[in-house]
Amino acid sequence: MTLPRIGGLAALTCAATYMIGFALLATLLAPFGYGTADIDAHALTAFIDAHPDVLIMWNTTIYVVNALALVVLVVALAGRLAHVPGWSAVTRAFGLIWATLVLGAGMIANVAVEHAAQLYPTDPQAAAELWHLLHIVELGLGGGNEIAGGVWITCVSAAARAARRLPRAVNALGLLAGLGGLLTIFPALGDAAGVVFGLGAIAWFLAVGAVLLTARPQPVTEVL
Repeated sequence: MTLPRIGGLAALTCAATYMIGFALLATLLAPFGYGTADIDAHALTAFIDAHPDVLIMWNTTIYVVNALALVVLVVALAGRLAHVPGWSAVTRAFGLIWATLVLGAGMIANVAVEHAAQLYPTDPQAAAELWHLLHIVELGLGGGNEIAGGVWITCVSAAARAARRLPRAVNALGLLAGLGGLLTIFPALGDAAGVVFGLGAIAWFLAVGAVLLTARPQPVTEVL
């Protein structure tokens, strides 16, 4: 299987991780205020004590699996932009930075769950405080903002539009999602912009996956 087609599967994997994340966030985790500024750390750590595997699975899906698939997609799209080597290098750099931040956020999120589960039986207050502290670090790396992702998707969409390497509708989706990600830098717009980014990114990943999976094989070009 060629790299573009593997990249297409990676794009669909990224979309799937987002959809799983949204589904759990809107159902099982909603009562704890997860994903908002009003999260109830004490109630959540009680849930972690009873069901630690749920949060581990969720973090692994939305962060670790997403990051690993993202690396493959970043390289595949950089190869598609090989006709404009400057932009190809820039998009690959931004994409790999984003994937690294996502992977780091996932590792910290899982460590937070593991340590909270260990502390909770003897000191629930300490467990809640520790989880909350590590959760802040997780959010700082990317769980609470989408700036790195917004920059990458915007750059890919702009470069692909200029080089005509992706359909116009796909580039428009990417620019919309990218703008949403960039706007998460403003606290007052954070929640709404995050939703725009998340839903837009799902649509963009699906569209990019379809393009890569149906593209004609191209000569292999090494991207330096």
